Amino acid sequence: MGFRKDFLWGASTADFQIEGAWNADGKGPGIWDALSHEPGRIARGETGDTACDHYRRYKEDVALMKEIGLKTYRFSISWPRVMPAGSGRVNNKGLEFYSNLIDELLAAGIEPMMTLYHWNLPYELFKQGGWLNDKSSDWFADYTKVVVDALGDRVKYWLTFNEPQIHLFLGYIIGMHAPFEHYSEDQLLQMSRNILLAHGKAVQVIREALGDKAMISIAPTGDCFVPEDDSRQAIETAFQKSLELGHHFVFSNSWWADPIYFGRFADGAAERFGDRLFEFSDEEWALVSQPLDYFAYNVYQSTTVFREGREVNEQFEYPGCPKTAAGWCVTPEVLYWSSRFWSERYQKPVMITENGISLNDWVCEDGNVHDPQRIDFISRYLKMLRKSVEDGSDILGYSYWSLMDNLEWASGYDVRMGLIHVDYRDQKRTIKDSGYWYRDVILSNGENLT
Repeated sequence: MGFRKDFLWGASTADFQIEGAWNADGKGPGIWDALSHEPGRIARGETGDTACDHYRRYKEDVALMKEIGLKTYRFSISWPRVMPAGSGRVNNKGLEFYSNLIDELLAAGIEPMMTLYHWNLPYELFKQGGWLNDKSSDWFADYTKVVVDALGDRVKYWLTFNEPQIHLFLGYIIGMHAPFEHYSEDQLLQMSRNILLAHGKAVQVIREALGDKAMISIAPTGDCFVPEDDSRQAIETAFQKSLELGHHFVFSNSWWADPIYFGRFADGAAERFGDRLFEFSDEEWALVSQPLDYFAYNVYQSTTVFREGREVNEQFEYPGCPKTAAGWCVTPEVLYWSSRFWSERYQKPVMITENGISLNDWVCEDGNVHDPQRIDFISRYLKMLRKSVEDGSDILGYSYWSLMDNLEWASGYDVRMGLIHVDYRDQKRTIKDSGYWYRDVILSNGENLT
């Protein structure tokens, strides 16, 4: 038994990381656009002003997706491109870009998978308090309606938020990502409440417009522990540890997933926060926990902790251990255990919406990009995902991060994670060896993984 016949083989991107055209055709600034221009925010003073120029080169990029053989393409909408101030006026040129992109994808036989929020909050809303403002969930619902009304007839797969864990932890706790803030725990609780409500209101908008035609989820990441051995006790211990609120509550899986899938707070939340824990009315709980169609998950390595300014993987890190160019441990087992744990706990098909590796690869003298370590990485992880399927997990698809090299947020452009190499001087695209290898995996539906 292998992957299902309709397995969704894909690749993912995010608007700020690839689109460029940061102020073109009426687009407003997001927090990344506005604040990353400040000195010291992004490595080497780089910006997303041009990025991969996908806004102007989307047809070329879709043609490359078709050459690789993608079944689905996960991308995100730029909220400030569609609504420059975040609310009120709609920028029709921004909607036109996404409409054209979707038409191009469908013509190429590629299923669009749309993320509504991938971290670039409209700057004008941030100045009004952003996710601290109790109006923020209504702002998000109004934005969602604009997108659904314009594009919903051609989009089946929807994701409300990408990685609220990383968005809050890096952006509002340690200040490495936009808006580069250091918020209190009470502020983070308030933001969590508003983001959960925003998710629920967005689901309601999509469902009212599209009904069962829409496949809706949210794309978190979060801690996943790998069992120390194959014993029942070790597996149960790893599972329970993967559900704990952990080194910071916003980073945990259960903090977000339990309210959304179970309509209740994560275990231990009431004891941890006491009367500081926010409340939901019965009506709000019903809104937050509307039924979703699959469990999306972004995963790169097993659980890490943040210590002395860097991530440390206590379970797998040792001197000379295999690591990516970004310093992340190579832990293929995590794809088996995360997909198995979440499939069993939340009783939904699992969609791996991000998984990938950063390398220091380049165009070689023969004009090609040879990246055997990326091929080895994806192969190891996909074999673990297939093992999860064989052991009974319901896996909907796998989306590699990322389609192309891009701006890796505060790390800048040196970090290359794509199946497609981008020369940022002239925007020349080159499909890497891994892209052609992935094409063969897709063609065989994973049967060629040995």
